[in-house]
This record gives sequence, structure tokens and C-alpha cells, in this order.
Amino acid sequence: MAHLLEVKNLTACVNKNGRMLKILNNINFCVDEGEILGIAGESGCGKSMTALSIAGLLPNEIEITEGHVIYKKNDLLRLTEKEMRGVRGKEIAIIFQDSRQALNPLMKIGRQITEVLELADGQKPVKNEQKAKYKELALQMLSSLAFNDPEHIYNAYPHQLSGGMCQRVMTAIAIINNPKLLLGDEPSSSLDEESQRKCLAALKEINDKYKTSLLIISHDLSIIKEFCSRFIIMYSGKIVEEGPASSLYSPLHPYTYALVNAKPGREKRGKKLENIPGKVPSVEDQIQGCPFAPRCLKAKKICTEIFPPLNAIRNGKVYCYYPNEADKEPD
Repeated sequence: MAHLLEVKNLTACVNKNGRMLKILNNINFCVDEGEILGIAGESGCGKSMTALSIAGLLPNEIEITEGHVIYKKNDLLRLTEKEMRGVRGKEIAIIFQDSRQALNPLMKIGRQITEVLELADGQKPVKNEQKAKYKELALQMLSSLAFNDPEHIYNAYPHQLSGGMCQRVMTAIAIINNPKLLLGDEPSSSLDEESQRKCLAALKEINDKYKTSLLIISHDLSIIKEFCSRFIIMYSGKIVEEGPASSLYSPLHPYTYALVNAKPGREKRGKKLENIPGKVPSVEDQIQGCPFAPRCLKAKKICTEIFPPLNAIRNGKVYCYYPNEADKEPD
């Protein structure tokens, strides 16, 4: 079966004082139709840059130097900006992490949602009965995202809403056209528990109803485990582990293991929380070996010299010389 999306050998660089520094380094993964894939990792590991690369929305100072982003057998990196606008929003949509920056401060919320519908239909001028239909769809979407008074939100400006409300509005804009691929960059991070539940339920509904594929970026491992079918762990611009979400809490890579152990929970109440010593390397470090080696308790000399090869263990894949041996399948 053909994949809906294939990211192949994706490498992106930023030019700093004449040096081309890699911020994404040989990224490879795929997303199937109707699949929910989660990406996790600390801040600065390349998760958001991966999503922006797919959507063709990287900042001007960042350049994709190698690789392909294949969507429905077309390489998105070879499309013109005009051609990409025909894909972005209608076929591929994105929920931005900073929703306040993504929303237009001078337009009412309702207009920002209905504009997406108008652009997708491409009919000009828009007739009054069509405008009424667009408004009805927008109000229904706002209601499904836990807004108690959708009409009030429809007529409000972004500055009149809280950060969590803006996040839900951004979700409404992204999913109202039922895109085939939705990129969610921390779609529920600023929401309270009830709003988070309804937001994720709305995403799951379009996944079930329209077979929309979802790529969810989240710091919350519990969301990825419960909501996604597969997970990817990124560190310092590289993928270090990939596998079924059901095995996320039985990790193969020392970094994933550290993330899982650092996760707070009721069972850890009263106990000292685990942490990961050190910090994510700077893009200027350009480490040749495993970038996690300076923070890894298992690291040996080879880990600092050459990036490890791919190991296939159980149903997962891990880039590590010394993965969790207890989980390794016997020869």
C-alpha cells in the first residue's frame, strides 16, 4: 500500500556566519492514510521544524538542502509557492504551536474560519446563502471544540480570547475543511483537561470519519501513547527511535527511557522526580556521533565518534549501539 506521506532523507540547514548548520539531519518516516503518528522530544530537537518543512512554511533563513517530502506521489519540495497554496490548507493543514501569532489580530474569529472555506471552494463572489452556510459550519465547529457560546467567539477578536481559546480556534481553522493530512504542533498543550479532551476528541472524529491522517507533536507522552498508533522520538535534529505507541513505555533508546522516567505521575507522588542531566546540544555543536552520548549513562567511546546504525528490535526501530538488551529479540 502506498503511503500518504513519505519524508525521505530530509536535511535542513541554517546559514550562520557562512557555516551551514544542520537543524534536521537525514529525517526518514512515513504516514499512512488514516494513521495517527506522534512525535516527541525535548524543545529544540527539530519536531516543529519537521512539521513546517512538510507544510512549506520554514523561515527564510532555513534551507532544505537534501531530501524529499512525497505527498500522494508528488514531491512537495519541488512545487512552486502557487502550487503549494493549492495543497496547503485544503489537503494539508497545520495547527501552529503559537496560536496567537498565527491568528490575524485585525480580523474577527468567524471571518478567519469562513475565509478558509471560501478559499477552498474558490467561488468569487461568495453568495449570501453560501456565507450563511459557512457561518453555520463555523459555529458547529466551535461548539464541538468546547466553546459554550460559539456566537460570541465567532464575533470576537483574538485579543479578546485566552491563549487556550486561541488554540482551539486554530484547531477549528485547521480541521474545518477535513484535510487529508493534519499536522498538529502541540494542539492541546495550553488547554485545561476538559478542553483538551474535547479537542482531541474532535481530531479523533475527523480521523475516524474522513480517514484524515494526523501527525501530532506533543511533549505529553501519555497523549502520544493513548491517542497515536505509532511514535517517533527526535533528539538534536535526528530520529533516535520509532515504534508502535503501545511499546512507548517499554523504550529501546536510553533517551526515550529517560523521557519516560522523567514523566510525573500519581504513583510518583512524594518521590523525587527524575531528570535528564545536561541539555540538548546547540545547533553549532554539530556532533558526529550520537548527540545524546554526553548525557547517556550507557555511552562508550564509539558513541561519541559515529552515529549508530539502525537496529530493528521487536516492532520498533532504534539508532543506538546499546539499546535495552532485555527487550532484544533472540537471534
